[in-house]
Formats: sequence, C-alpha cells, structure tokens
Amino acid sequence: MTDRTSARPDPGPIGARGLRLFSVAGVRIVADWSVLIAFGLILVSLGKGVFPSWHPQWSAALSWSVALAAALLFFVSVLMHELSHAIVGQSVGIPMRQVTLFVFGGMAHMESEPPSPRSELLMASVGPLVSLALGVGATALGVWLTPGDLLQQAGRAADPSSLLAQLGPLPTLLLWLGPLNVVLGLFNLMPGFPLDGGRVLRALIWSATGDMRRATAWATAAGRVFAWLLIGVGVAMGFGLVLPVIGGGLFSGIWLVFVGWFLDNAARTSYQQMAIREWLAGVRVSDLMRREVVAVPPDITVATLVRDYMMPSEQGTFPVARGDQFVGMVSFADVHRVPRAHWETCRVAEIMVDGAALRTLGPDDDALDALQVLANPEHHQDQVPIVLEQHIEGMVRRRDIARWLSLHGPDERGAA
Repeated sequence: MTDRTSARPDPGPIGARGLRLFSVAGVRIVADWSVLIAFGLILVSLGKGVFPSWHPQWSAALSWSVALAAALLFFVSVLMHELSHAIVGQSVGIPMRQVTLFVFGGMAHMESEPPSPRSELLMASVGPLVSLALGVGATALGVWLTPGDLLQQAGRAADPSSLLAQLGPLPTLLLWLGPLNVVLGLFNLMPGFPLDGGRVLRALIWSATGDMRRATAWATAAGRVFAWLLIGVGVAMGFGLVLPVIGGGLFSGIWLVFVGWFLDNAARTSYQQMAIREWLAGVRVSDLMRREVVAVPPDITVATLVRDYMMPSEQGTFPVARGDQFVGMVSFADVHRVPRAHWETCRVAEIMVDGAALRTLGPDDDALDALQVLANPEHHQDQVPIVLEQHIEGMVRRRDIARWLSLHGPDERGAA
C-alpha cells in the first residue's frame, strides 16, 4: 500500500472523484471504487490464509470477524496518515481539502504547490511519523495484552511464531496491525517522489538550491529509480525470490510490479503538473479563452434551444444572457433532464444553472485559476465563463488550456 500527495490541478482527471464519505476538519474523505479491491484482498488474505494458519483452533467465523476488523482498522490507519498531511498542510499554507482512499492506499490532494521548502517538509514528514506512531502504539498494546508467561516463553523459544496460536483475537489483531503500520511508515520515507520521503528530499534540495523545478526534477528521477527497483524485485519474486517481511511468490511479485508501475506514473505526472503550473505562470485567461461564444436568452423554450442553437452548433454548453447580462449556463445534460414532451413548454430559465452558483473569472485573471476551477470536483464545471461587468466575454475549457500548452509548452528540445 502506498501513500502520496498530489498537487492539483492537472489537465485531466487524477482519480480524485469517488464516493464522498464524510468530512473531518474541513477535509472531504472520498473513497474511490478501487478501494474495494484492496479491502477484499486484505480481508481474504487474513480470513482465509493468515489467521487460520496462526490459529488453527479458531472457528471460521472468528477468523473472518478478526480479519474484517483488521482490514477496517488498516484503512482507518491509512486515513489518519492522510488526514495528518491535510491538517498540517492547511496549517502551513497549503490548501488541502480532499483525501482519497484507493487501491494503492491513500492520496491527499494539494490545490497548489507548497509555498516554501519548510512547509513541504512539515506536511510530508508528518504522515510517516503518524504511521510509525500508530505502529509502535498498536504493537506495544498487543504486547501488553499478551499474558506474561507467554511472553517469557516467546523469549526462550527458538521459534516465537509458534506461540501465536495462544494469543487472543485482540492481541492477534494488534500484533498484525502494528508492524504493518511501521512498514507503511518506513516505506513512505523512501526518497522517491511523490512518496512522502521523495517530498522530504525535494524540500531539502529546494532549500539548498532555491530552485523548485530542479528539486522536483531530481526528486522525480529518484522516484522513478525507486519505482523501477520495485518492478525489478517484483519480477524476481515471481521467479522465486523471497524477501524478509515481504515474502515471495507470484502474487506478491505481481502486486509489487503494479505498485512500482503506479509510482513511476505518479512521479512523471507530478513533475508534469509542476511544469504546467510554471508554463501557465503569468498567462491571462484572455490569452486562451474562446471568444466566439453564442449566448442564448433565458425565456426561449427548450425546443427552440435544441433546434436553433444546439443542433447547428458544435458548442456543447451555452451561456444564458438576459440582454447583455450573464445569468447562467445551460448544457446538453440540462436538456436531457427534461422529458421531450415538455420541451415546447419548458423554458431555459427553468433548467439552467444559475450564474450565482457558478465560478466565473475575468479576462485578466490567471489561466491557472481557470485550471483550478476545472480540476476542482466541488465546482462541477467543465467550462469556465469569462465575465466582465456582467457581460459574457468568452469561455475556457480543458481543451483550450491543453491547446495553449501544446503550442507554448516545451519545444522539441524540451526547453520551455
């Protein structure tokens, strides 16, 4: 299981959408559907393999019950790790309003890059420290709940693992959960961006050089080397390599290969995000917005909207204007919510999204602000209206930003 922080925005989906569970300290907790895969794998591994092998005398119901509790507590541990990133990040000036749980662990989403090396160092280091503290605490509690005579036997036994069968359900759960959190904390301290250790490395290089882009490039390179090392070890495990703690076997090797592939992709994506922010620095919305935008009046019927505006045009979303005043937006999705039998009587004003509920920008605002609006799932916008003194000036879509980047990004030699 891995943990990373992700700097929003990026020009495409980054997996931040999912089932919203609840909020803690202003941070949304979202579960991606893929978390069910990881939860199921842990549950089956413990309920069918680990706990029955440790406790042959346990009933199937007891093994599966402890396995369910262990899987739930593990994801609670991952959530505490991620929440520590978000809470500390917000306290040092890094907007972090969402945590996503997914198949490889968790991700705390940053809405902008850290303002200083110190802020990144604090934000990145707290997660592994929380995992280590949880691991040490759970292990210590498990040992404390273990009968004293059993501890003495464990100290004298050549194979202490043979005494696991004598542990009760709670010590068993804690002595599984504790070391796993320690491993999680240590793994995330590996100096590979965007793991926490990679962000710590970037913060140190950034502080030493004063160059965030160079620090990101070096930390990303370290992250990719680490990712490919994991892939290599995973392949070797598939051919018989057995490692301490991790073990061996084809399944574990395939899982490690997937983790390495994910980290390599995450490292490249994180660097691209930083580069996009740099390329968009100082660019105004007016430099990339579409100016030839057809607006529709709010009092026409849906039938007129479809016949006279949507069908003859490639425009998918239309600003709604009463005279020269921008009042809202209407799209294909809004039309689809109206039964066709009502198109002749229902008016655009009844189905449009009110302008007060939309995030708008002015022509002189930063293009990066437009990207943040489009990337933020809270806004539910695939286009940003550009409004000046209540008059619609144009629209910005993701593809408009992507087109600008394709023309103004790095040249053939990779220079910006």
